[in-house]
Amino acid sequence: MSLFMDVHRGMTGITADQLKQAHQADLAIEKEEGVHFEQAWADPKSGTVYCLSEAPSAEAVRRIHERTGHPADEVHPVPLTV
Repeated sequence: MSLFMDVHRGMTGITADQLKQAHQADLAIEKEEGVHFEQAWADPKSGTVYCLSEAPSAEAVRRIHERTGHPADEVHPVPLTV
């Protein structure tokens, strides 16, 4: 399993409730792709949302987000952490 940071754009004005609902939707089906979404962050002003996950591949992360209705614009591997 590897870490991935994905980025969603165009979510201007997202609220804490909406972010929580989107995250919960991902958590509800994440096991079907072997993914675990660890945390999500949002900047309502810019409309940017970031999600950190552990997954077998970037494609698995993309599939979960697509199925829950909020496809990721980018998915980046995180090969190094401190």
